[in-house]
Parts: sequence; C-alpha cells; structure tokens
Amino acid sequence: MFNEKDLIAVNSLRSLSVTQIEAANSGHPGLPLGAAPMAYALWAGHLNITAQAEDWLNRDRFVLSAGHGSALLYSLLHAAGFKVSIDDLKQFRQLGSLTPGHPEFGHTPGVEATTGPLGQGIAQAVGMALAEAHLAAQYNTADHSIIDHYTYALCGDGDLMEGISYEACSFAGKQELGKLVVLYDSNDISLDGELKQAFVEDIKGRFEAQNWHYQKVTDGNDLNAISQAIEAAKAVTNQPSIIEIKTVIGFGAPNAGTSKVHGAPLGADAWAATKATYQWVEEDFTVPQVARELFQSKMQERGFAAYQAWQEGFKAYQEAYPEKAQDLLAAFAGQLPANYDQGLTYVGAETKADASRNSSGKAIQVLGQNLPFFWGGSADLSGSNKTMNNADNDFMPDNRQGRNIWFGVREFAMGAMMNGVALHGGSKIYGGTFFVFADYLKPAVRLSALAKLPVTYVMTHDSIAVGEDGPTHEPIEQLAAFRATPNLNVIRPADVNETFAAWKVAVESQDRPTMLVLSRQNLPVLATSQSLAEEGVRKGAYVVSPSQSQPAQGILIATGSEVALAIQAQAALAKQGHDVAVVSMPSQNLFDEQDAAYRESVLPQAVSKRVSIEMASTFGWAKYLGHKGASVGIDGFGASGPGEKVMEHFGFTVDNVVNTYLNLD
Repeated sequence: MFNEKDLIAVNSLRSLSVTQIEAANSGHPGLPLGAAPMAYALWAGHLNITAQAEDWLNRDRFVLSAGHGSALLYSLLHAAGFKVSIDDLKQFRQLGSLTPGHPEFGHTPGVEATTGPLGQGIAQAVGMALAEAHLAAQYNTADHSIIDHYTYALCGDGDLMEGISYEACSFAGKQELGKLVVLYDSNDISLDGELKQAFVEDIKGRFEAQNWHYQKVTDGNDLNAISQAIEAAKAVTNQPSIIEIKTVIGFGAPNAGTSKVHGAPLGADAWAATKATYQWVEEDFTVPQVARELFQSKMQERGFAAYQAWQEGFKAYQEAYPEKAQDLLAAFAGQLPANYDQGLTYVGAETKADASRNSSGKAIQVLGQNLPFFWGGSADLSGSNKTMNNADNDFMPDNRQGRNIWFGVREFAMGAMMNGVALHGGSKIYGGTFFVFADYLKPAVRLSALAKLPVTYVMTHDSIAVGEDGPTHEPIEQLAAFRATPNLNVIRPADVNETFAAWKVAVESQDRPTMLVLSRQNLPVLATSQSLAEEGVRKGAYVVSPSQSQPAQGILIATGSEVALAIQAQAALAKQGHDVAVVSMPSQNLFDEQDAAYRESVLPQAVSKRVSIEMASTFGWAKYLGHKGASVGIDGFGASGPGEKVMEHFGFTVDNVVNTYLNLD
C-alpha cells in the first residue's frame, strides 16, 4: 500500500521532470505533472526491471507511447538507478545528451522503444507482448517459466486517436495477449484544446468490442486505486487490459486542465506557483532523502530481487534443459547457426524462370527450417507475398508456438508490431505486403531504421508489371522514397540467386532493417549470377555481363526484372558495334558503402555513356549516370492493362533501351 511518503516520491518525479523542461526552455510539462502518479504506482509496485542487468531477457517492458512526456521517463530511469544522472537530466534536449526530446532506443539506458510519433508506442508494445507469448510457448517447460513477464505502455488521447492504435489493439484483442497492460492518461485535452472538439469515443465500448479488459480509475492521484487496477489487469490472462485513468493535465500548475500546459515550459513564475501548490521547497534537480529511500527500496531493490530470483531459476533450467537454454540465449544474441543458409543453393541459367516473390517464398521455407526463431506473416496477402511457412502452423491463442502470423489488413500496425518483436529480442521477424502499400507502413519503417532494428519487409508486386490492377497498385515513387531513408537496406533482386543472397543479408543484419522488393512476373536466371550474386548483392552492385573489351564503351545499369532486359539490349547493341557492360544494382545503399576502388571497378569514371533501366521513378539515378547519362524510367503514374503491354507502353523494350543509349552525346 502507498502512503504520504509515496506522494513525496511522486512530487520528486514531477519536480525532476519540470526542472528539466525549464532548464531546456523546451518540452512538455503537462503529461509529467498529470501522469506521474500512475507511472510511480507502476514502477514502484509492479514493474520488474533492474539497472544491474538492463538486458535481462525476462524483464518487464515499459513503453512510453506518449513520447513527448520523455522528461518523466528520464526521471523514472534516474530514480530506478539507471545510468541517467542528474547531470544528464540537466542536459535535457541538448545536443549529444542522453536525454533527447523524445525517447530513443539504444541511446538512453533503460529506454525500451523509440517513441514520439503517436500510436506507434502502443503497437510496439503489442509486438513485445506478441513476442513474449510466442517465446514462452517455445522455451518454457512444465517446471520452468523462463519467459514470463508483462508489457506495459503509457498512452495519451493522441495515441488513441491515431489509426494505428485501432489496428494494433484489434490484433492484440484477437490474439488474447493477456500480459499487455496499457495505462491511458485520460485528461480530456489535446494539443489544440479540449479533446471533445475532435474525439468523443466511448473508450470502454471501443476496447471491449476489441476484446480488451477495461477498467477506470476516476482519480489519477490515487496511487492505491491505480495499483489495484494494475493488479487486477495482471490477473486477466486471456485479454489485454486498458486502464483509463482520469487525470488533470499539468496538475498543480496555474493553467492546469488546459492545452496551455501541454507543450511549452511553464516559466519561472508558473513553476514557482506550481511548487507552492505541492508545498515543494526543494531546490531544482534535488531529490529528498525520503524519496531516494523509496526509489531504492521500491524500484531498485525490488527489481534486482526479481532478477536474482529469475537467475536462480534459469540456472536450474540450464541444468535440466541445456539445449533449450543454449538456443534461447543464442536467439536473444541474434546468433545464427553455422548452417542457417543450408538449402539456399544458387542455381544455373538453365533453371526455369520464376518470380522473385516465389524465390523469396522458397527462402522462407529454408530459413524457417534452419532458424527456430525465424517467424512472420503478411498483411492478409500471404498467398501473394509467399510469406507462409508451409512446414509450420499459425500463431493463435491456442497455439502460441505457431510461426505464421496473421497480421490482417493492418500494414502500419504490422510494421510497428514487428519493431516491438525485434525490440523484445529472441526473434528474427518479417512481414509482407504489396510494395505500393508500403506507404501505409512508411512511419514504422522509419522507426525500424532509426532504432536499428533488423526486421525484414517483404514487398512484392514491385512494378508496373502488375498490369491490370493499374496505377493504384503500381509502385512508382516508392523505391526512391525508401532509398532516401537512412540505415535501411533496400534490395531489388534480379533473379532467384540474387533473392537468396538478399535474404542472407536480411537475416544476418544486426542493426539495420531490410526491405526486399520482389516481382510478381517471372525472372530468368542470369548467366553469371550463380557465381556472382553472393558477393554482388552484398556489395550492392556488380558487373553481371561484362563488355568484350576493357574498358566498356558504355554501361547499362538495371535492377530487378530490368536486368534481363538490359542484357538483351546489350546483345542488340553489340550487333550494331557498341560494346557495353551491364551492371546489376540490387541495392544502391550497399553499393554506396563500398570503397572507392570497388565502386570504380563497377562504374569506371572513364565510361561516361550510361543508361539506367528501372520501372520506377528516375529520381536518384543521376549520381550514377553523370551529366551524360540517361534514364529509362517512369516519372508519372502507371496504367491499367496486360503487364507486357503496359511495360511496352512505358518504353521497357529492347528497342527503346537501345535507342536511348544511341541518343547519348
């Protein structure tokens, strides 16, 4: 039970949070002032984490979905003993500090997820709970519960207005993720003003309709009521839980209960008045002894005791099940077995042409057999994306070991939940949809890259070759957009061999997401890819068909299905006395990362006559072409019709490629 001393601890968190914001003259005081009690009730009474073992695999996860309240999270981390010092708090929102404006995973000790874009934190928390349920089924035994923890998220009204929250919460309810608990800071205010101007939903009705357990705490300062609600939520094993906690934004401040305290410092006078409301007399950035003692006993010592108890249980588990324990540790370390790629056998040019989506599907079967922690699914397109692991079955409430995930038509949530699975650890996760619909999950891809999460996006139906479905389903600008995203491997393979190599890059990655851009149309096996694709894909580009003389008179650069077209054009040009080389460039970013000598060997500066060939926007190709080059591409939208006719209409023919080359100065 909590008492008056605990209120001092709560006010310490409030003070630490607001003084960060005042020192920076930037930040969001409203959430820390209003939500500090619920955060303290959770961290001091329930959350099992420890700064002594930050990466303890069975720790509870806490996600601040309302990431603008980061000052509160940093205050909590300091109180819980993580390496976030008072000096770090004083550097809030300053360049290079450990306390950036919104939480960043991998940057600040103890931060479990990169948040700030509203709604994504909830979805990442769903992904963490998804991972917990799956790994528990894989590794727990009748006598050892090695994976057995909760995932908590703190969200605000803005999170619940974002469409991704509907997608993710619908998925969580269907999957009965009972170890997910969301604390909803319900204060009836959003950035622009009163919430009722834009949002009047019945939260209870909404979440119960999505198969969630709902509770309401009417007084956001009642620590005991909040703690009891959390305990009740933990007791519900077959539903995720949301606890609506009514708070006053900016509680205690002169403008409390209004949007004026949402996203701007209080100012010296208002902060002084706020402290008077709390009868707070401590100096800024000071934690009184009674609060430090509570932080020590209720956060630090309690969390460490839970870790020690788990450690003892894990030692017994290792003795009883040494192979399972070894597999579990390897999975969390991201260690691949030596033979993980056994079966991804490169083939010769005599092999029948096949779509790269089918080649990807074959790779998934092999990787699923060789990697027990490899799993994923599709946004209701598994038959088209070829993402189903045929040797396994579906992840469902009655089969937590299943490795085929039915994400549903929820592209954005799929991406964010994949991020949550990766953040949790112990998995290699992938998800698929049509490439044109990657726009629906772009914000999640961005956070994958920002947080350095090695998830794999399987994007099929990569071009205007989709044909009859027309411009709404034909990606044009998507390649350029994702190539512009930092720390993202974008790979568009040209045949089965390049596809297998691309999958190797994806699963071997430790700190970068990979997007595989795959065809629906059949692709012939290139004559040299059996021997060259492994290194060529890893280096982003390679000479797939050299010229007869050195140096070449010109270079044709292509990706995906257009590489075969470039080789056909090469032969046609040769008949006219033009000796050109063909470069397959499945990944621009990987090529750009190679040393100058390798880049020169593929694209010699002396060869200025260059043509790029890609059924997408020409944006970005200029840096490989120089001022004398030209692009065969598409700078408008596609069209509806049979695929071959659409490709011909847009100039993806041997004749047009040849003429484009011949017209170069």
